[in-house]
Amino acid sequence: MTVGMTGMTGIDGRRGGGAALALDLGTSRIRLLLSGSTVIKDWPSACDGRGAARRWPVRHGMVADTAGCARLVRAALDDVVTARNPPLERVLLGVPVAASPLDRRAAQAAVGSAARCRVTTVEEPLAAALGCGVDIADPRPRLLLDAGAGIAEAVVIRAGEIADAGAVQIAEGDPAEGTGCPPYARERVVAMVADLIARVPAALRGFARQQGLLITGGGARDQKLARKLRAELRITVTPAADPANATVRGLARLLPTVEHRAIGMSANGRKDADDDHQ
Repeated sequence: MTVGMTGMTGIDGRRGGGAALALDLGTSRIRLLLSGSTVIKDWPSACDGRGAARRWPVRHGMVADTAGCARLVRAALDDVVTARNPPLERVLLGVPVAASPLDRRAAQAAVGSAARCRVTTVEEPLAAALGCGVDIADPRPRLLLDAGAGIAEAVVIRAGEIADAGAVQIAEGDPAEGTGCPPYARERVVAMVADLIARVPAALRGFARQQGLLITGGGARDQKLARKLRAELRITVTPAADPANATVRGLARLLPTVEHRAIGMSANGRKDADDDHQ
């Protein structure tokens, strides 16, 4: 399913008097942006205690503990959605491309339980590209690497959808220390991106390489990763200007364009989970 970009003018996603929320539920951080606001709120993706006692309900970008994740989101919403705001009507939630239908249902169930409204999912690299100002509706291919604390995903974006993708899970220690791609995983990430480029149709590959590789997520700050990608792939590599907030900014830009449908499905025809969580 492609993303309709018509009429996208801002981040005020309110419909019918309610408010809408962009939510980036990451392995190490949770980021929220309420419709009508420009202030991004973020916290560690942890609940139940401090230090070693804290639980991290999101692993490899997926919800591993639904109840814990619901408590995490509920606590965040208590700080963001106050009595001065309209009632929350819907949430636009980022999910990894690699998320299975089961993973997506778990994320929607956790967020829907906390927010008590409809939850629509968007694939995070697509939102991150939009948050960086990429014209995702362009029919020509664009390469993006979204390197987070628990998962790195490389994608080819064409005509408002993810045409191809690869993913590398990153084993975590303490997610609080997650800053993107650790040294041991760089080889795997570079190999993933190289394989993705090789799969771009020959007639389009030259344009994709000419446009270069955009990096978002915490891994965008890893200069060694960027240098390795440039050297081994012989391609221009550009870290995003605000890599950590790219996804939530892109989700916020999409708020006015979507109602209650799942968007950002890859071109291979994966079916998303039902997004009606009352």
